[in-house]
Amino acid sequence: MSTPRTRMPAEWSPHAATWIAWPHNPADWPGKFQPIPRVFAEIVRHLSRVERVHILVNDLAAQRRAASILRRGGANLARLHFHHWPTDRVWLRDSGPIFVKDAQGNLAVTNWKFNAWAKYSNWHLDDQIPHRVAQLYNVPEIKPEIDGHRIVLEGGSIDVNGAGVLLTTEECLLSEVQQRNPDLGNETTTRAKLERAFRDYLGIHQTLWLPRGCAGDDTHGHIDDVARFVAPDTILACVEPNPADPNHLPLAENLDRLHSFRRASTGKPFKIVTLPMPAPVVFDGQRLPASYANFTIANSLVLVPTFNDPNDRIALNIIAACFPARQVVGIHSVDLVWGLGALHCLTQQEPA
Repeated sequence: MSTPRTRMPAEWSPHAATWIAWPHNPADWPGKFQPIPRVFAEIVRHLSRVERVHILVNDLAAQRRAASILRRGGANLARLHFHHWPTDRVWLRDSGPIFVKDAQGNLAVTNWKFNAWAKYSNWHLDDQIPHRVAQLYNVPEIKPEIDGHRIVLEGGSIDVNGAGVLLTTEECLLSEVQQRNPDLGNETTTRAKLERAFRDYLGIHQTLWLPRGCAGDDTHGHIDDVARFVAPDTILACVEPNPADPNHLPLAENLDRLHSFRRASTGKPFKIVTLPMPAPVVFDGQRLPASYANFTIANSLVLVPTFNDPNDRIALNIIAACFPARQVVGIHSVDLVWGLGALHCLTQQEPA
């Protein structure tokens, strides 16, 4: 066993900032782009109350347009920092830097390869973002690789508890559909190699593999729509009681496996808290990946996507009980999720 080089803190650890990219491509929300900048402004308004917000824009003109909307939306402008870095898309959870700390607590950037979920061709601008951040801060830039192959990984495909345990799904990282790392070998070999990379670069000693993600997920199985750590020993897991819903069986299988896991450090089971799903959100005939699990955690704050659904109130109360020291705020996300992502997908935390 090699010694981990760096460690990824839990999302609830203190933040220096949150990173986002300002929406600019109407094709990401076909026929529904107009309200999206205002949704982003509301997200930034809340984030800027509790921490700095770094915002990527394509150029100075884009910054001026964004700043005008943010000013009218009530954001704390003193805490906003704009960077003229063009992007393909705005989902920084996946394309942005995954920040880690070394043994002395110094910040570093892990720059995993991004290839647009092994699905789209326009990803080259987004793939440059971690390098730009490392240059900006003049911190070490780590490019994880195995056997000479740089590893593809998106931040939305993993969730960590800050104490050496990581959650992910087999559907995302081991499937031949939207296959991220075909050079790593068969499913068994890929699993072992990824676990080694998680250990070496993120300080992970135990990887928990769930079977699948949720219906409508364009990423083919991201964990942040189905299960999230809310404490080192506690996992919030989505459930769907309606047997006619496509999410029913996959989420039930996930829950069964979660109950079977034991903490490697203690041998004790994890505490599992269940979280409902909203009723199906459909637009233009397409099922969208609407999930309350796609919340984002900030200093003293948790922002939760809501969907004009009776379960909104139930989900907010469950998440509030998991974070009693934080204010829990719902963000209307029916328009946002037409872009096939929500709050966690568009944010990336920078540890303090």
